[in-house]
Amino acid sequence: MGRLLYGSQGIEVQFDDRALQHLQIVITAKLRRHESFTFSWSDSAEVGSGRSTIWLDPSSTLYYRYSGSRTPSINRDWINSLMLSANSAGGLFFTPEPHSAEQGP
Repeated sequence: MGRLLYGSQGIEVQFDDRALQHLQIVITAKLRRHESFTFSWSDSAEVGSGRSTIWLDPSSTLYYRYSGSRTPSINRDWINSLMLSANSAGGLFFTPEPHSAEQGP
């Protein structure tokens, strides 16, 4: 499991490495354009379920920590889906990987 660490408050969120790689691509693209947005995800039962949201802007301190050494392949459909979410009024909401035509049946 990879981890996204946010800000000086020590907020730490776990995602599998593949999901974290896709999130990093989307978040980096938005911040590179100096766009601020919210990022939300569903919390696991281990942390009490529910939903969490953070505010991201170009001055945000982010640290991506991957558990594996290999960079996963990129699913363009997932990137597009996450980017559509990030560009919406509700901000980026993490969703699981959609089925891709590249993955086959």
